[in-house]
Amino acid sequence: MPIGTLSKLSGVHIETIRYYERVGVLPTAERSASGRRVYGEADVKKLAFVRHARELGFDLTSVRALLALQEHPERSCQAASQLANAQLVAVESRLRRLSVLRDELASMVRGCGKGRVADCRVMEALANAS
Repeated sequence: MPIGTLSKLSGVHIETIRYYERVGVLPTAERSASGRRVYGEADVKKLAFVRHARELGFDLTSVRALLALQEHPERSCQAASQLANAQLVAVESRLRRLSVLRDELASMVRGCGKGRVADCRVMEALANAS
Protein backbone atom coordinates (compact mmCIF):
# COMPACT_ATOMS: atom_id res chain seq x y z
CA MET A 1 0.00 0.00 0.00
CA PRO A 2 1.20 3.57 -0.56
CA ILE A 3 2.10 5.94 2.28
CA GLY A 4 -1.24 7.78 1.98
CA THR A 5 -3.16 4.59 2.66
CA LEU A 6 -0.87 3.73 5.56
CA SER A 7 -1.50 7.20 6.95
CA LYS A 8 -5.28 6.80 6.75
CA LEU A 9 -5.29 3.31 8.24
CA SER A 10 -2.94 4.18 11.08
CA GLY A 11 -4.11 7.72 11.86
CA VAL A 12 -0.54 9.00 11.55
CA HIS A 13 0.32 11.92 9.25
CA ILE A 14 2.49 11.19 6.23
CA GLU A 15 5.27 13.53 7.39
CA THR A 16 5.31 11.80 10.78
CA ILE A 17 5.68 8.42 9.07
CA ARG A 18 8.62 9.76 7.07
CA TYR A 19 10.11 11.24 10.25
CA TYR A 20 9.78 7.91 12.09
CA GLU A 21 11.66 6.25 9.23
CA ARG A 22 14.43 8.89 9.30
CA VAL A 23 15.00 8.53 13.05
CA GLY A 24 14.83 4.74 12.98
CA VAL A 25 11.58 4.18 14.84
CA LEU A 26 10.23 2.49 11.72
CA PRO A 27 12.35 0.55 9.25
CA THR A 28 13.00 2.14 5.87
CA ALA A 29 10.11 1.27 3.60
CA GLU A 30 10.41 -0.94 0.57
CA ARG A 31 10.26 0.95 -2.72
CA SER A 32 8.24 0.24 -5.83
CA ALA A 33 9.82 0.27 -9.29
CA SER A 34 8.82 3.94 -9.54
CA GLY A 35 10.58 4.71 -6.22
CA ARG A 36 7.47 5.17 -4.10
CA ARG A 37 7.34 3.80 -0.59
CA VAL A 38 5.35 0.58 -0.27
CA TYR A 39 3.96 -0.74 3.00
CA GLY A 40 2.23 -3.88 4.21
CA GLU A 41 -0.22 -4.84 6.94
CA ALA A 42 2.64 -5.37 9.41
CA ASP A 43 3.58 -1.71 8.94
CA VAL A 44 0.02 -0.66 9.81
CA LYS A 45 0.21 -2.66 13.05
CA LYS A 46 3.67 -1.37 13.95
CA LEU A 47 2.65 2.23 13.27
CA ALA A 48 -0.52 1.81 15.33
CA PHE A 49 1.66 0.50 18.17
CA VAL A 50 3.94 3.55 17.87
CA ARG A 51 0.98 5.97 17.71
CA HIS A 52 -0.59 4.47 20.83
CA ALA A 53 2.71 4.51 22.71
CA ARG A 54 3.21 8.18 21.76
CA GLU A 55 -0.35 8.99 22.86
CA LEU A 56 0.55 7.51 26.24
CA GLY A 57 3.50 9.89 26.38
CA PHE A 58 6.38 7.52 25.69
CA ASP A 59 9.37 9.27 24.15
CA LEU A 60 10.95 7.92 20.97
CA THR A 61 13.76 6.19 22.86
CA SER A 62 11.22 4.25 24.90
CA VAL A 63 9.16 3.50 21.79
CA ARG A 64 12.25 2.05 20.10
CA ALA A 65 12.92 -0.09 23.19
CA LEU A 66 9.32 -1.31 23.28
CA LEU A 67 9.42 -2.15 19.58
CA ALA A 68 12.66 -4.09 20.12
CA LEU A 69 10.98 -6.03 22.93
CA GLN A 70 8.04 -6.80 20.68
CA GLU A 71 10.42 -8.55 18.31
CA HIS A 72 11.18 -11.11 21.06
CA PRO A 73 7.83 -12.29 22.48
CA GLU A 74 9.48 -15.13 24.39
CA ARG A 75 11.46 -12.78 26.64
CA SER A 76 10.42 -11.48 30.05
CA CYS A 77 8.26 -8.38 30.03
CA GLN A 78 10.21 -6.86 32.93
CA ALA A 79 11.82 -4.21 30.70
CA ALA A 80 8.41 -3.22 29.26
CA SER A 81 7.03 -2.99 32.78
CA GLN A 82 9.94 -0.79 33.86
CA LEU A 83 9.41 1.56 30.90
CA ALA A 84 5.69 1.75 31.63
CA ASN A 85 6.33 2.37 35.32
CA ALA A 86 8.74 5.21 34.52
CA GLN A 87 6.10 6.73 32.25
CA LEU A 88 3.47 6.36 34.97
CA VAL A 89 5.73 8.17 37.46
CA ALA A 90 6.24 10.99 34.93
CA VAL A 91 2.48 11.28 34.30
CA GLU A 92 1.71 11.36 38.03
CA SER A 93 4.31 14.11 38.47
CA ARG A 94 2.74 16.17 35.67
CA LEU A 95 -0.69 15.64 37.21
CA ARG A 96 0.53 16.98 40.55
CA ARG A 97 2.02 20.06 38.87
CA LEU A 98 -1.16 20.59 36.86
CA SER A 99 -3.24 20.33 40.03
CA VAL A 100 -1.18 23.09 41.65
CA LEU A 101 -1.52 25.16 38.48
CA ARG A 102 -5.30 24.64 38.44
CA ASP A 103 -5.61 25.71 42.07
CA GLU A 104 -3.54 28.85 41.49
CA LEU A 105 -5.55 29.82 38.42
CA ALA A 106 -8.85 29.17 40.20
CA SER A 107 -7.72 31.37 43.08
CA MET A 108 -6.78 34.14 40.66
CA VAL A 109 -10.14 33.95 38.91
CA ARG A 110 -12.11 33.87 42.20
CA GLY A 111 -10.18 36.90 43.45
CA CYS A 112 -10.91 38.95 40.38
CA GLY A 113 -13.44 41.67 41.11
CA LYS A 114 -14.13 42.08 37.40
CA GLY A 115 -13.62 45.79 37.82
CA ARG A 116 -10.68 47.81 36.55
CA VAL A 117 -7.41 46.31 35.37
CA ALA A 118 -5.62 48.37 38.00
CA ASP A 119 -7.51 46.42 40.69
CA CYS A 120 -7.52 43.04 38.95
CA ARG A 121 -6.33 40.08 41.06
CA VAL A 122 -5.32 38.16 37.92
CA MET A 123 -3.04 40.98 36.77
CA GLU A 124 -1.65 41.44 40.30
CA ALA A 125 -0.86 37.74 40.69
CA LEU A 126 0.89 37.60 37.33
CA ALA A 127 2.90 40.73 38.06
CA ASN A 128 4.03 39.40 41.45
CA ALA A 129 5.20 36.00 40.24
CA SER A 130 8.63 35.04 41.55
